[in-house]
Amino acid sequence: MAQQITKAVIPAAGLGTRLLPSTKSQPKEMLPVGRKPILQYVVEELQAAALRQILIITGRRKRVIEDHFDSDPQLVLALEQAGNETVLADLAYLEGKSRFFYTRQSTPKGLGHAISLGADFVDSDDFVVALGDSLIAAEDPAAPLQAMMDAHRQLRATAIVAVEKVPSEEAFRYGIVNIDGEEPPPGEPVAMTDIVEKPPTGTAPTTLAVAARYVFSPAIFEALNRTLPDKRGEIQLTDAIRLLIHKGEPVYAWLLSPDQRRYDVGNFESYFRTFIDFALADERYGYLVRKYIKAKAYEL
Repeated sequence: MAQQITKAVIPAAGLGTRLLPSTKSQPKEMLPVGRKPILQYVVEELQAAALRQILIITGRRKRVIEDHFDSDPQLVLALEQAGNETVLADLAYLEGKSRFFYTRQSTPKGLGHAISLGADFVDSDDFVVALGDSLIAAEDPAAPLQAMMDAHRQLRATAIVAVEKVPSEEAFRYGIVNIDGEEPPPGEPVAMTDIVEKPPTGTAPTTLAVAARYVFSPAIFEALNRTLPDKRGEIQLTDAIRLLIHKGEPVYAWLLSPDQRRYDVGNFESYFRTFIDFALADERYGYLVRKYIKAKAYEL
């Protein structure tokens, strides 16, 4: 069996134009969802999956990301002296065993190009990719990744891609995968036969949409190097995965369970929904939010 996977790459270099003006002075990935920035949820998911080396692909005006994940001994000491154990617990992500690395995608050239910048970091190891603007909501958010990594090692896969079911009329918004056989049961790998980025309305082969979590072997970098830019000059990750499939590499889809939901914070509508759902589920303040919303509902 292949060695344990310990490395992860988080692409977080997007411009966030659909969330302007909120993203004019701060990265989209650092917008708050409940009590935490979006990216902190992603990092905590990776830490819980025992991923100890995390590379974050940033861009211009995103130095705040590095500051947020940098240790702050003075702040921790002040909180300890004040006996503020509750806030200290919220900073546990700083005290984990993970090491953070950073590199910059200076020019936006697509998700595939951003991931290609992690080649030296990954070296010859298998690794995880988790998009920095997509959250997994579940009783154990790290469970899908842990299961995908185990399957990747057992199958000696080249890639395993998390997918979710979406309404057929919305398939044109996503990367859509085709599979070998019937729709897979949740939590089991099934061979992929194709993948297409945002298929035209009515042409999607399935309703299985890519769900922002991947496990790759280093073979993805060769495929990215061979991938031609699209009409916008961007290197698409889906095109590189398609090359792997057509080459005959073992590429699998992994359907999330119904209780494992992906939130993509790509525009204000999805951001508002994500904030509300996570605020309602908050173990500390959720009951107050529910109480407020119930009272507010009478006014609507």
